[in-house]
Amino acid sequence: ATPQLWLAVALAGFAASFVSLLASHDEMAEPSASATNWRVPLRVWLAVALYVVVFTTMNWQLYRGLLLPHGDSAMYEEHLWTLEHGRGFRSDLAPGLFLGEHIQVIHVALLPLHVVWPSQMLLELCESLALALGAIAVFWIARRHTGSDKAGTLLAFTYLLYFPMQFLDIAIDLKTFRPIAFGVPLLLFAIDQMERRRFVSMSILLLCALSAKEDYSIVIAPLGLWLLCRGGGADPTLNQPADADRAPERRIRMVGGAMAVLSVCYLLLVLLVLIPAFREGSDPHYTGYFGWLHEAAESVDDGGSGGRVDVEPAGPLGIARVIFERPTIWLGRLFSMPSLLYALTLLVPVGFLALLSPGRLAVALPLFGVLCLMEVSGGAPNDAGFPLVPFHHFHAPLVPIVFWASAAGLSHAAGFCRGLWDRRLHDKESTTTDHAARNPTAWVRHFAWTSALAGGLFLSLGPLSVPFWDAGSNWYWRSLYVPGKRAEEFLAVIAIIPSNARVASTDLVHPRFTHYKRSYDYSEYPRAVNDNKPGAPPDTDFIVIDKQARYSNITRPQQIREYRERPHDWELLMNNDYLLVLKRRNEPAP
Repeated sequence: ATPQLWLAVALAGFAASFVSLLASHDEMAEPSASATNWRVPLRVWLAVALYVVVFTTMNWQLYRGLLLPHGDSAMYEEHLWTLEHGRGFRSDLAPGLFLGEHIQVIHVALLPLHVVWPSQMLLELCESLALALGAIAVFWIARRHTGSDKAGTLLAFTYLLYFPMQFLDIAIDLKTFRPIAFGVPLLLFAIDQMERRRFVSMSILLLCALSAKEDYSIVIAPLGLWLLCRGGGADPTLNQPADADRAPERRIRMVGGAMAVLSVCYLLLVLLVLIPAFREGSDPHYTGYFGWLHEAAESVDDGGSGGRVDVEPAGPLGIARVIFERPTIWLGRLFSMPSLLYALTLLVPVGFLALLSPGRLAVALPLFGVLCLMEVSGGAPNDAGFPLVPFHHFHAPLVPIVFWASAAGLSHAAGFCRGLWDRRLHDKESTTTDHAARNPTAWVRHFAWTSALAGGLFLSLGPLSVPFWDAGSNWYWRSLYVPGKRAEEFLAVIAIIPSNARVASTDLVHPRFTHYKRSYDYSEYPRAVNDNKPGAPPDTDFIVIDKQARYSNITRPQQIREYRERPHDWELLMNNDYLLVLKRRNEPAP
């Protein structure tokens, strides 16, 4: 599973050495940067702008080409539409408010813009822009730790090239918008404010990050513990700005302790009170990701027969009880090859720099452990599910911690390289190559961005990757980002369905009907809006089937249950190679 990663490491090493030699004189002449300067180099702004243009264009083309899923992506735009039209914070996927799924409301802040431009493309633009702006915080943090504008700039480039971050913009399943992505820049800027000892602005940013998803509490709590243990942050490598709030150590420890306690309390409130309150008392849906823990415990209690016991997934408290009482059940999964693969995909694209600041990286360990124990069904090659490598969205809160640790790792690497090369130069006559290494972070800082570039070469979906240009790949640019005949034919469907209709449609055309009177999901998945049955709810006016979409299994009208069982109730309006449209008759057919 890992040859691509090790090949990326080798390529990054060669490239970093080559660039370091080419830039040796400039690197040695670099002056020390001031940590108090808020200025951001033009190169960083240009890189941010380039990222926004490229990924926004890709997102928009996926939408135009009818490749954007509704579930867990376009449904967030539906939340804004329904909220504006007095129907509450909900989607027609389910009858209740979305708060029964997650306490995730940050996208409501886009309402003023959405009123002016009510489009999914607005949300795509805002998410790409927010993710890209995280590079500004990375630059400030890295410059503060290294005292170098160039080091900060190169780590900002690393962030923009980091393929786990890019997968938050376009996931492996082409889901292009998730509110959790907004928490990444918010947490990065919060860390920057924490290091400046500006705790009021830090707290505001952390609260905003929590509104992106409750998962952020699992990194904010250990971040508070880190601040509590470090106190004044006695780090000799950290260039504290002169205008920073010189808070006494006791105050800093109190802030850290409050962060830890309040984050844990918030997580418990969400899991045990708020989400169940919006789900009529039932547990959060994602407790099912850990159902295997409860089943394994039941299997042991059943005598260790080895068979899987059919039981309902335990709630949060039941899962926690199994974790604390039966460590042998989950330790094997935590320390496994899939977990190692997950760790490598997070660390290789930053040149392993985060490992040089183990204290900061340890802030990510609780959430990393939770993710390693998750088991998400669907698309798995075996019953155990597939490892949650950072191709989806679950890892979003880990990204800021990895880059915070990497920024400190740059500074720690400087001390290591300085001692190593000083000994070498003392033992023998120096050469041009040796002089190139006198700047102790020169090679390391280049190794960071070349690692991100080389890792993305094999594992990214963007224009700097091989799959993007490979005509035999599932991610070939012509097949994903150039709308085809199917998208053209869909224009005729929009023309024959009035906006006040109730439409049941399959997933990839579903996003185009979210502004209609009702927009139902037509699938084999039982929905509460249809009395927990698959298919179309009784008040549906139109059924739209996308024949050639992923996972589509309907090609003929007779395969549609409603048309097959009650053919006189439905009129066939369209049936071509791409789409199938049924309309409910106003009066029974003779």
